Amino acid sequence: MIEDLGFVHRFVPAEDSASGETLIVLHGTGGNEDDLVGIGQTVAPGAAILSPRGNVLENGAPRFFKRLAEGVFDPQEVRSRAEELTRFIRAAIAKYNLDASRIYALGYSNGANIASTVMFIEPRLLQGAVLFRPMLVYEPEERGDLSSASVFISAGRMDPIVPIKSVDRLAELFESSHAEVTLKWQQTGHNLVPSEVREAADWLALQRTRV
Repeated sequence: MIEDLGFVHRFVPAEDSASGETLIVLHGTGGNEDDLVGIGQTVAPGAAILSPRGNVLENGAPRFFKRLAEGVFDPQEVRSRAEELTRFIRAAIAKYNLDASRIYALGYSNGANIASTVMFIEPRLLQGAVLFRPMLVYEPEERGDLSSASVFISAGRMDPIVPIKSVDRLAELFESSHAEVTLKWQQTGHNLVPSEVREAADWLALQRTRV
């Protein structure tokens, strides 16, 4: 655990330093910097893993931004927190000598939502993202150019937290920003299932062949 750069975080160096790839893993509500490291290593074998802990506490549970109520957010606060995470990623690129052109994100729930917001406000920072159980929490006033980025969205048909229409709108926003979008619907709720982790790994492996 490291406490500088504005976030408590964990950094796991790449197994193959020549690969140049880094995966930013972003936990859900109540998680921490250790939660998704194993899933990240499954999805991106050999990549460096950078895992920050959210700076916002909700009844003691770490998050990356506040919520006013279930499914209700302050767009300006969400954007401010996304800008904070963007600064952390840039600082980590310098500190750990990462290849800035090979940065992907993997987020679950709240972590997926901050990742999508980062992509909207800083279109060139991330090459792509794996978003597990995301919803639309921030809609940019102007569309950035995400034509060089790709997004994997994995959503639950029976998710009691994330409305289907919110997922569809998020995918539409990415598409209107010219990102390549893969949307997978799972027959489950808000919990992750092993098959979608494998799907995400296959998707990322395909992205690697296009670099």
